[in-house]
This record gives sequence, structure tokens and C-alpha cells, in this order.
Amino acid sequence: MDSYSPLHDGSLYQAADEKLIRQQKKHMELLCDFNHTRPNETQKRAELLRRMLAEIGEGSFIEPPFFANWGGCFLHLGHHVYINHNLSLVDDTHIYIGDCTKLGPNVMICTAGHPILPELRGAAPYQFNMPVHIGYNCWIGAGVHILPGITIGDHSVIGAGSVVTKDIPARTVAVGNPCRILRPISDHDKEFYFKNKMIDWDCISSTSTVTPP
Repeated sequence: MDSYSPLHDGSLYQAADEKLIRQQKKHMELLCDFNHTRPNETQKRAELLRRMLAEIGEGSFIEPPFFANWGGCFLHLGHHVYINHNLSLVDDTHIYIGDCTKLGPNVMICTAGHPILPELRGAAPYQFNMPVHIGYNCWIGAGVHILPGITIGDHSVIGAGSVVTKDIPARTVAVGNPCRILRPISDHDKEFYFKNKMIDWDCISSTSTVTPP
């Protein structure tokens, strides 16, 4: 068993293990370098992200500052993912974010948990980790918190400030604390993009490859 195994198999382990801490610090050094880049150092940021993350697809980017327990080394980004500033990851195991998904500022994604039993949370606490999956073309609003083991289906929208404690199916709008399904994405959304603001499909079709659904 390698030293990473307890992080990814869902078992209880002690995160204060010296071997794990040494590995963790190496990844945190790269994260520190990333967060100290200047705004015009876009190429340097892109190169650091390729070294830091488990996977990063074409056109994907994270705005600094960015915090992650393991420096993002278990973060998998698809293509054209955009993540706004102040992303916080408790990334003690894998986090998967699908193509074209967007995260607003101040999003937190947690993979780690601790047992309810007090005796296992004492001076030498145990923890466990469960992966998080966010699907294709999702929109995760500002300040959303996503808890361990959650799956969010393709095309779904999570409203700002929500705390996601249960899986969210595809093509739904979900909001609140705890996060609940508000409604499906429907024909109404083909006409209006915000309150009574109508989508001008003629204008959109003339300036991009997007066509009316």
C-alpha cells in the first residue's frame, strides 16, 4: 500500500501521518508560487496549473488566490472550465469538474469528513475522504459549499450561497441551505435569461455558433 492509498479508498486514517505531511508540503509549495504570480504572468500561471493539478483541459483556468489542502494535485478539470477567485478545496481526495463548467467566487468544495463518534475526533483525530463529481456545463454560484461525496449532474445550476448536502440531478436549478431542487431547466429558460430579460436569439446566432434550442 502506498502512502496515498488511505486518502482515496474511503477508509479512516490519521491525516497527521508524517509521510503524508511531507508530500502535502511539496504540493503546497507550487500553490504558493501560483498565488504569488502577478496579473500579467498569464503564461506562468498556466504552466504552474499544469504542474499542480491532476488534470487540466484546454482553455481552463483558475483565478488566484486559490487554496487547496493538497495544492490541487487531486483536482481534475475538463476543457474550458473557468473558476473565479477564492476557490477553497479540502482536496484530500479527487475532485472532478466537467467541461465548460463555471464556478463563481468564494466556492468551497470539501472531500474530507470526520466520524461523528467523539472518541475518534480527539487529540489524534481520524478522517475519511469521499470524491466530488461536478458534471458538464454546470454553473456553481458564488459562495456555494459542496460537501464530501456529492455528485452534481450535467447542465445544473447551483444558486449562490447554497450548501450542497445531497446529490443534484442533471438539468435542474437547486438553491438553499440545505440545497434543494427548485425546478427543472425548462422551455421558459429558452426565452428568458434573467427575470423578464428576453434572449435575443437573432443577435446570439449572428455573433457565435450557439443556435436556438
